[in-house]
Amino acid sequence: MCARGVKKQKTLKNCGLLFEVLVMNPFWSMSAASGRKRPEADEKTLSGELRTSPPRASAKKQLPSVPKNAVPVTKPASPAMSSQSTNGTHASYGPFYLEYSLLAEFTLVVKQKLPGVYVQPSYRSALMWFGVIFIRHGLYQDGVFKFTVYIPDNYPDGDCPRLVFDLPVFHPLVDPLSGELDVKRAFAKWRRNHNHIWQVLMYARRVFYKIDTTSPLNPEAAVLYEKDIQLFKSKVVDSVKLCSSHLFDQPKIEDPYAIVFSPWNPAIHDEAREKMLTQKKKPEDQHCKSMHVSGLSWVKPGSVQPFSKEEKTMPT
Repeated sequence: MCARGVKKQKTLKNCGLLFEVLVMNPFWSMSAASGRKRPEADEKTLSGELRTSPPRASAKKQLPSVPKNAVPVTKPASPAMSSQSTNGTHASYGPFYLEYSLLAEFTLVVKQKLPGVYVQPSYRSALMWFGVIFIRHGLYQDGVFKFTVYIPDNYPDGDCPRLVFDLPVFHPLVDPLSGELDVKRAFAKWRRNHNHIWQVLMYARRVFYKIDTTSPLNPEAAVLYEKDIQLFKSKVVDSVKLCSSHLFDQPKIEDPYAIVFSPWNPAIHDEAREKMLTQKKKPEDQHCKSMHVSGLSWVKPGSVQPFSKEEKTMPT
């Protein structure tokens, strides 16, 4: 091996992951080698010789083939995905890209920690999420409203997701027949990488605290809110009671992950409630009650070693 080759090998070994990439992908190593300037000594040695170069491989980067047995969890029903997805992804990768986008969206929902809002993706289709909103104060206080979010099959390039309540809530922005919330009012055009599903959930929560009566889906509710607030409050109370009376009903959509409520059972729920309200303390931490102990980040006083604990002295 020539000196230049030895130097190259040492450099690649010191590059860690870069070494693996160059070995696994010969196209990249070829392109990288072709871009380097040849030393003058090599040029002189090769002068006068007739050299034939092998044909260069295509510089295009191609996606690996989809495994034959790989089946995505979500199968969009839209025929538009059969030829070419609207986001430019190859048709065979469209369902997998959709799955990834929805998983990322659900992660954002969890990180936002919207107060009083809980959602759970469907077991049968990732394009359908079950949810419930708890209203703590205001005109709709004590309201518990179950809903379903329907996500377009060409998400995130299509229209905004739809949000439909299980029972129509008496509200200016909720259709009195279908129970669908006017989401397009806030998201007239769904913008990819700018709008997210957690924003739809936050909007659905906000409409119960800040009433908007412009261009209502329920004109009766809008008129009463503007001209007869007492009658509006009365109808809101009736709507809240109606939703609460059907809280223990079986879900309209049969799905293992649908949100189901059950009456309070002390034999089951008391123990769970105590676990949520009571913080267990480790026996070895009882002597340092004045100190705040949190997980494994605690360091023994007088020590610089992380995750250290007091050494137990054995009785003699």
